Amino acid sequence: MQDVLAGAWQSLAGEPLPAVSLTGDESVLPGHFRVPAMASASIAAATLSAGELLRLRGIDPGTVSVDTRHAAAAFRSEQLLRIDGEPGPSPWGRIAGDYRAADGWIKLHCNTTRHEAAVCWALGVPATREAVTKAVAGKTTAEVESAVVTAGGAAALMRSREDWLAHPQGQAVAELPLVELNRIGDAPKRTLFDSDRPMGGVRVLELTHVLAGPVAGRVLAAHGANVLHVGAAHLPRIPVLTMDTGQGKRSAFIALDTEGGRAKLKKLIARADVLLQTFRPGALARIGFGPEQLAELRPGLVVADVSAYGWTGPWARRRGFDSLVQMSSGIAEEYATDAPAPLPAQALDHATGWLTAAAIMTAIRRTVTDGGTWHARLSLAGTGRWLDSLGRKDPEPSEVDYTDLMETVDSDFGRMTRVRMAGELPGAQPHWDHPTHQPGADTAVWSPVVPQPVS
Repeated sequence: MQDVLAGAWQSLAGEPLPAVSLTGDESVLPGHFRVPAMASASIAAATLSAGELLRLRGIDPGTVSVDTRHAAAAFRSEQLLRIDGEPGPSPWGRIAGDYRAADGWIKLHCNTTRHEAAVCWALGVPATREAVTKAVAGKTTAEVESAVVTAGGAAALMRSREDWLAHPQGQAVAELPLVELNRIGDAPKRTLFDSDRPMGGVRVLELTHVLAGPVAGRVLAAHGANVLHVGAAHLPRIPVLTMDTGQGKRSAFIALDTEGGRAKLKKLIARADVLLQTFRPGALARIGFGPEQLAELRPGLVVADVSAYGWTGPWARRRGFDSLVQMSSGIAEEYATDAPAPLPAQALDHATGWLTAAAIMTAIRRTVTDGGTWHARLSLAGTGRWLDSLGRKDPEPSEVDYTDLMETVDSDFGRMTRVRMAGELPGAQPHWDHPTHQPGADTAVWSPVVPQPVS
């Protein structure tokens, strides 16, 4: 696992790997893919990045440590979440899932009403599993995928690894780094606000949805960032993911489809240090918030973009989610028997989220040492390519008990039992200052920063 981490750290920071302790084995999750190694490495990368910010503040970070069991729990956090002792509502829509077509399998991602409607329109059927099953069975996977995507929905046919590597988008992803971090503008060197936490005083504006982006914001909040998640009242949300990933953040609504909403967003960006967003490539640029425009609006900003299939190639703007990328890239097919064989967690989402947080903290460090405006880009498909490169493991798991890794807090949703923040950082142990807020419960303004003593 040390070698896995070293490769990720090189892509991220381009520096020698700091001292780190990785413990445990890879039997904590089932399956052939090395998800535990990827989980430990991505969590360690983020925690090391936080440690380097501490060092910059004159605080000894101590030796970062990550255990595979805690890493596995973190990657299954939405599955382990409990509200008043009960699991959260299922994130899957009523017709979402894998369907057998005339020539193979296809996954339909219908976890929002808009995507469900797109599937029904494309297939000409009502929103029942029976009707969708019958319609898909009479078509090829390519026909269904094309129809659903054209209708504005999200779908992916199950491809083999060989088919993906030969596909134009697979070839485009193969050319991308795991983490791209570039300076895109000039700005004076940043002075960090006095704090005994790595991201203390750093304002993070989060425009994200579903899982990868929200996980990144959750990690930053645990390391002391002032995170404001901005959504819109009319947009659908997946309740269990909102509850799980909103730890330590405030939540506000802004209607970006209005002139007043865009003006409000511009004011927030002008006082932000980080913009984390998961809109499809080019979507924010069309309303005046592309990377170059942001560099002019807020010199010294760190911009982090997360996409499904990368930022080049014919699928750069395609809607995509973890489960769809697994289908497209051969992960779900490699060990499939009677049906697709997904990973034991939404591992591409979680790993991309932790790596995005690491990239943001690395970029913040560079704004202090070098100045400038910085742009980070990551993708689920790129993370999937990294996982594929790690080889395979024994698929049989051991019995795993996560009880000691859970903590219970009072929240707006009830008594919440959640996975403790993973990644040990002795110099400033990560933690959330408050549980998840109800969506839109906060005002879309920056809260005042409360000075904290420097140890």
